[in-house]
Amino acid sequence: MDTTKDKLPETEKDIDIIAIARYLWSKRKLLLKSSAIAVLVALIVAFSIPKEYTTTVKLMPETNNPANKMGNLGGLAAIAGVDLGSGTNQDAISPELYPDVVHSTPFLLELFPGQVTNKKKTISVSLFNYLNEYQREAWWSYIIKAPLKGLSYLIGLLGEQDEKSDKVDPFFLTKEQKAIIKELQNRISVFVDKKTQVVTVSVDMQDPVISAQVTENVVGKLQTYITNYRTQKAKQDLEFTDKVLKEAQAAYYKAQKAYAAFEDGNKNIISASYRTEQERLRNEMTLTFNVYNTLAQKLEQDKLRVQEQTPVYTIIEPATVPLKASAPKKMLILVGFIFITLAGMTGYLLIRDKQLF
Repeated sequence: MDTTKDKLPETEKDIDIIAIARYLWSKRKLLLKSSAIAVLVALIVAFSIPKEYTTTVKLMPETNNPANKMGNLGGLAAIAGVDLGSGTNQDAISPELYPDVVHSTPFLLELFPGQVTNKKKTISVSLFNYLNEYQREAWWSYIIKAPLKGLSYLIGLLGEQDEKSDKVDPFFLTKEQKAIIKELQNRISVFVDKKTQVVTVSVDMQDPVISAQVTENVVGKLQTYITNYRTQKAKQDLEFTDKVLKEAQAAYYKAQKAYAAFEDGNKNIISASYRTEQERLRNEMTLTFNVYNTLAQKLEQDKLRVQEQTPVYTIIEPATVPLKASAPKKMLILVGFIFITLAGMTGYLLIRDKQLF
């Protein structure tokens, strides 16, 4: 076998690489000019994109451990003669579902009326109006959208237009409202660490103060939502027990007054009918008192259960106004433009002058 043929391709490859390197070096002025143009374009693009500020909050939700949560309350209940039992398993929302809750349409609609104020205090409007009227875009976005807006305007003149309304109906959302909901979904992110159960809520806005305000609002409404979900059944039981207790109290007071009135009106009377009526009234009063006493204990039990089922959140990292913009990444844009330009120019020159063959 002739081994020179096997070695020839490797030699040719080495020669080709050296030749390509020399060729590119001879074109260095053109490549430098291209890089300079790329830097100029990258700077224009980077400074045309509106700044975005990110506020992040980290919180630790309470773990659903009935044994730990009932320690103190169980002792208080025992002193009061109330048995809370072991039925402390709530249908608690898992932290893994928090992203779905925050991105749901009803949750986002509750954020719309919240008032936001920018850093310069020149804007003080609802979150809906801020996202709808005060968002900056890159200059090329207006050029791209101009024909589409003109076309949609003509279509609107010929057809039906969506009625603009300040009221928000979750069942009938306008295109404008749907667009704002979509944008808000993209600006709010929720991440849950499956190991530690730490929940990270981040909000991106074009103003640092508004970013912090919206983040606080999202976290607060999330806590309220979870609390209402977990305590809803216990609160309903508490309201029902309180209602029945008032009725039992009225019945007991009525029986007590009837017994006292009978005793006052039948002094020094001893007869079988008297003793029978007296016993009946006494039994009725005792029965209503037992019902009233039982319901009073049940009311205290329900109060403790509401408190026991109310979740506690530990804020690990509170919301603070960001000092630096999180986007755009100007250095990344600059490096990207230079790399793409050099790669494109190098490929073009090599193919044009047939340096690869």
